Amino acid sequence: MLENTLFAAIALVFILEGLLPFAFPELWRRMMSEAVTLSEKQLRLMGLFSVAIGLGMLLIFN
Repeated sequence: MLENTLFAAIALVFILEGLLPFAFPELWRRMMSEAVTLSEKQLRLMGLFSVAIGLGMLLIFN
């Protein structure tokens, strides 16, 4: 059961990651070109916030 849940979670990540470039390719391209200019510290901070939001959502909705 745990393996199925893990694979489902990974599949959802792929689906969500693909939605923006599929629906709004020009916006996605601009966002990626701006992300390249960010410092390593800024990227890590964004990653930390993303992890924190995801963990918070798991705690609230699970």
